[in-house]
Amino acid sequence: MKRLLSILLFIPILGFSQYTAIPDQKFELALIDLGCDNNTDGQVLTANIDTLMYLNVSFQLIGDLTGIEDFTALTHLDCGGNQLTGLDVSQNTALETLGCYANQLTSLDVSQNTALTSLGCGFNELTNLDVSQNTALTYLLCNNNQLTCLNLKNGNNT
Repeated sequence: MKRLLSILLFIPILGFSQYTAIPDQKFELALIDLGCDNNTDGQVLTANIDTLMYLNVSFQLIGDLTGIEDFTALTHLDCGGNQLTGLDVSQNTALETLGCYANQLTSLDVSQNTALTSLGCGFNELTNLDVSQNTALTYLLCNNNQLTCLNLKNGNNT
């Protein structure tokens, strides 16, 4: 009876541990170096990252930042100098500073990042960049891309 009671009490604890998938091993190694994770099993405890406000994973040869969407409190992200071809920060709505320079990005959607004040996305392969929703933006560096369209217009000024 005691054993059954112990098992029943332990099951809810297991159910509350949520994990975020981190399929890129180099991203996970960077998180381990930062103390956010402790082993390379393709996942990180969400509770270890969902309150993190500052993340610098620059120059780590990372090819995929899948999992970044669960860093919901993130205000500063530096992921420059990696091998990213895509970056989805649409769930990181608290972002104020984003440095994604010197990657291989072909698209970047920052339309949900309305708190963004600084964006450094130079030295990529972007052909289109729309910052029209980023009304707080005061710093934009988007040099050395293949931009054919740069939309700076927003609803407040044209």
